[in-house]
Amino acid sequence: MLAAPPPVSLLERLRSLFGGGRRAVEAESRERVMRVFRARYAHFKDLLDSNAELARILADIDEKIAGCTLFGATWLRSQATRSVFHALRMVTGLNAISNDAYPTLPAIVERINGEITELLESRPQATVEAYALPFANINGDMVDWVGGKCANLGELTSRVGAPVPRGFAITTRAYYAFMEHGGLMGEIRKRLREVDPQDPESVLDVAEDIQDLFAAASVPPDLADALCAACDAAFGPADADGGSANEAGGHLRLAVRSSALSEDSHVSFAGQYLSVLNVGRDGVVDAWKRVVASLFMPQAIVYRLHQGITLDASAMAVACMEMVESVAAGVLFTRHPVDLLSDSLVINAAWGLGAAVVDGEMEPDTWLFSREDAPRPMSRHIVCKPHRLTPGDDGRLREEDVPEAQRDAPCLTDAQAAELARIGMQVEAHYGVPQDVEWALDTNGRLLLLQARPLTTTPRGDARTTPLIEGYPLLLHGGEPACPGVGCGPVLQPKNAEELAQFPEGGVLVATHSSPSYVLVMQRAQAIVAEAGSITGHMASLAREFGVPTIVNAPGAMSALRVGEQVTVDAFSCRVYAGRVDELLPLREERAVCLRDTPIHNLLKQVAARISPLSLHDPKAADFAPESCRTIHDVMRFVHELSYAHMFRLSDTVSDAGAVAVEMKAPVPLDLHVIDLGGGLVDVDGPYVWPEQASSAPFKALLEGMLDPAVHQRGPRPVDMSGFLSVMSRHLIEPPTMHGQRFGDRSYALVSDKYLNFSSRVGYHYGVLDAYCGQTMNKNYITFQFKGGAADETRKNRRVRCIGIILEALGFHVEVRGDMVTARFQKFAAPQIAERLVQLGRLLIVTRQLDMLMVDEAAVQRFADNFLHGRYH
Repeated sequence: MLAAPPPVSLLERLRSLFGGGRRAVEAESRERVMRVFRARYAHFKDLLDSNAELARILADIDEKIAGCTLFGATWLRSQATRSVFHALRMVTGLNAISNDAYPTLPAIVERINGEITELLESRPQATVEAYALPFANINGDMVDWVGGKCANLGELTSRVGAPVPRGFAITTRAYYAFMEHGGLMGEIRKRLREVDPQDPESVLDVAEDIQDLFAAASVPPDLADALCAACDAAFGPADADGGSANEAGGHLRLAVRSSALSEDSHVSFAGQYLSVLNVGRDGVVDAWKRVVASLFMPQAIVYRLHQGITLDASAMAVACMEMVESVAAGVLFTRHPVDLLSDSLVINAAWGLGAAVVDGEMEPDTWLFSREDAPRPMSRHIVCKPHRLTPGDDGRLREEDVPEAQRDAPCLTDAQAAELARIGMQVEAHYGVPQDVEWALDTNGRLLLLQARPLTTTPRGDARTTPLIEGYPLLLHGGEPACPGVGCGPVLQPKNAEELAQFPEGGVLVATHSSPSYVLVMQRAQAIVAEAGSITGHMASLAREFGVPTIVNAPGAMSALRVGEQVTVDAFSCRVYAGRVDELLPLREERAVCLRDTPIHNLLKQVAARISPLSLHDPKAADFAPESCRTIHDVMRFVHELSYAHMFRLSDTVSDAGAVAVEMKAPVPLDLHVIDLGGGLVDVDGPYVWPEQASSAPFKALLEGMLDPAVHQRGPRPVDMSGFLSVMSRHLIEPPTMHGQRFGDRSYALVSDKYLNFSSRVGYHYGVLDAYCGQTMNKNYITFQFKGGAADETRKNRRVRCIGIILEALGFHVEVRGDMVTARFQKFAAPQIAERLVQLGRLLIVTRQLDMLMVDEAAVQRFADNFLHGRYH
């Protein structure tokens, strides 16, 4: 039998009853508070995650606004959508932890979202209702409705009085009617989201899918009827056979040519869109549809991306014009496109259609004239022209032999060449800038202008020549410099579109003849060498736009330059050497993407104005309120600031349950407050804790680094006077900005046994650290962000690059953008995680005023090396 318990006095029973009851009540109350807090913390964690994502989005937008990184409308829509999503997620989290204290915030985010959506969905507003307009009723001011080519043809007809074939423009109103018919535009936008600007194969796949959509699309009946009526008005009613007579008395055939909004403007789009030739009247609607579909050919998609032109800024108008029965045709440049020191006008001509010249398939005759109102002949170079291009019945071009007697004869008489030069100078005088003019000579001896656009010249304007470099095998010498420069890399000779799509970064493209389709890889190519082509051709114009060193009209290139062989291309003097010629490489220029002031860049700036600027700076100011939030960044700043206040305000309302938030007493220059989510602190009794009470593995490691005596400066820290003055002058003369706002000075740590979220907010910078350190290696991680500072942008950027160098040396994956560094270290064992947290603790202490010491570039690496070797001051 068990022994009976000893007798208990009434007093002891009462003490037990009331004391135990009180402890039970306290325990229950504390557990209730912690349940509430854990629920709020889950929302807070979502809020913090979205805050970090928004910081990355803002940094990405800042980088793109610099204009040196390639992006398209798909990226812009995606980042705008993500920014709104994360802002709403932060707002939801704040209201969850504040008992819906900010009911107006969701509507504010929706208002901003509405403004962004309106910008992204906007397009040029058509003020013409007609589907078609005759050239005689068009001028250069109507480019938004008839595109660049048609606007120029109308201008030449109505204001310059230059000879132009009969015809009319099919307007952008027709384009929008077709694209919105049956939801075609929506389906195209879905496909375009799959395009990777750095992956040509993805472009080919998307382009093929979109062409299938066009093949299945139907044209609205009223639009088809309007195009038939426009043909009647321009060329007369159809005869019994459904045709008409042309002005020369023969059977009327038509050319249906692209005239997109951005075409033939400050960017040429040379050869990127389709022209359908030899079209009968009954084929106009189908030909127009094919031209519209060419907006989405692979090379056109890539060209728009690199030129920063949105799809909405590329609406396709189309020129429908009488097909000239060309005896000869070609190109006129009113200034030399490469040698800008040459004060000459250039005419290229070939028998038949001008496509032989602009596509670079045949060597043309060349005339040089002086640039005067009455141009004088300066030189004439006549070549053998055994072939010519003529239109086939299927609308395609065909090559045929030139009669023997004509092959060595000039395509133009001296009088015709002089008249063409005079017309060219008349066109330049009207527009005020050098012109690229396509022309044709008909069977009646009339010269007709087929299009005019601003001339694309070499970006360098470089007329230098380079000497022969001794000691290197010369593989090729000859040709014409379409774009001067130097390139070096392995030779590739892509035979088809699939091989072109796999063209590697840094290759040298060698081809039998030039082609505008090579724009697909111009950003990747070191140089281009073509056996046939001319400096006035489409590919030459594109090469100059992209700054790719290019030699054309270089016979023997395909056999002389073997696939895989490394070569150095000197497109100044038209030489190609075997191997790497170090003496020439200093002339090689870096070709960076430049999207500044392009349509997509301007749209980004408008959208970013609703996302990035920060007007809420001082949490103590009266206007630090929801109604003052004008941008996503304002919402982010407001929510982030108030979220900490609401999280830590919980302890003020539950004093009977004991403190939830406690202040850490430690010899570190931080006002540090801690919330224990469970197992993060031990022996807590009162509003204060000391470092030795930390039981959270990641928090203990961080504190170890922060408390390391070696990182604490004894005496005043030496400060570079220019850095100090940079900070002071910035405070005195600049208003606070999104890059230089002052944060609150309180730092927070939310801890559990294996988890730490640490936010250090001191002066004008902040660091956020999130870490998990447990026995499951795949769960372990550290994420770290550091941003801001009080000095100028250069010094702040040096500081974060210095931090980035240190963290990379410690094994972190690092990204630096502007004045923010982001780092991640994940899936390592607990001891390695703890080691990095110790180093981060040291880093947070020693870098607080480091921006003032970043006096020059050398200081970046010098301080990083010192830190990594344990020299902290």
